Amino acid sequence: MAEIEYFYSAHSAFAYIGSARLMQIADAAGAAIVHKPMDLRRVIAAVYPPSGRQAFRTPERTAYFFGREIERWAELRAIAVMQGRPTHHDNDIALSNCVLIAAMQVGHDIGPLAHAMLEAHWRDDADLADGATLARLAGARGIDGDALLAAADSASVRAVYEANTQE
Repeated sequence: MAEIEYFYSAHSAFAYIGSARLMQIADAAGAAIVHKPMDLRRVIAAVYPPSGRQAFRTPERTAYFFGREIERWAELRAIAVMQGRPTHHDNDIALSNCVLIAAMQVGHDIGPLAHAMLEAHWRDDADLADGATLARLAGARGIDGDALLAAADSASVRAVYEANTQE
């Protein structure tokens, strides 16, 4: 079976915008999605040195990105997004990504859970650094959220998270 390696962060706007479509493409092609939740903030910091980040993330560019750019892509994909930037967007991103890795390690197909996290963040303004929110999202998909939260801080999960980020 063909595989699609999918590197993303559970808080990424474009991961949300493309999530459902990627799952459709993979299903149509008979391909498996290999999820690689990673620390997108560290990747961006490595790609753009501080002076480059400042030039790239001007207030005007940031306002456009978190405004019309996301709205346009959401319109194209026919998905709902909240107005503006999620309230909790700058909170820690490790827990949500590590919950996804923990779910993979016990054999769950995390596509629906990852999409639910992304949707909750970008449509409903959910705080993905909040354990209760993550447990609720997992539970709604028949997954023991408390077990995932307990496993999310394990050495094996953190090692995968680091490896995904480095890769």
